[in-house]
Amino acid sequence: MFGSSSEKEATRSIFLSSVKGFANTGAVAAAFFVTPILYDASVGYIRTFTVDHYGPAFADLMDIAWFGIVGVLTFFGARASVATLIVTGGFAVATKFF
Repeated sequence: MFGSSSEKEATRSIFLSSVKGFANTGAVAAAFFVTPILYDASVGYIRTFTVDHYGPAFADLMDIAWFGIVGVLTFFGARASVATLIVTGGFAVATKFF
């Protein structure tokens, strides 16, 4: 039974797990390279905001927390973007050839 629904489902599962792995790997790389740049560009504003609204005692703690927040946002933003591009591109190729 060539082309059965179970074979199609298995192929789809392999494709989606590969997309997930590729997206996660790309997101880790993006977070590694982009997080320090975004952090350096924004930490001054975050530090000033923290001191103005919460006092200087929280400034150092917020610096550390802000680095984590920027890293997580970068990771998940990159993962969503890469996964969307791969799925969209995969479906575009699939519709062109099949």
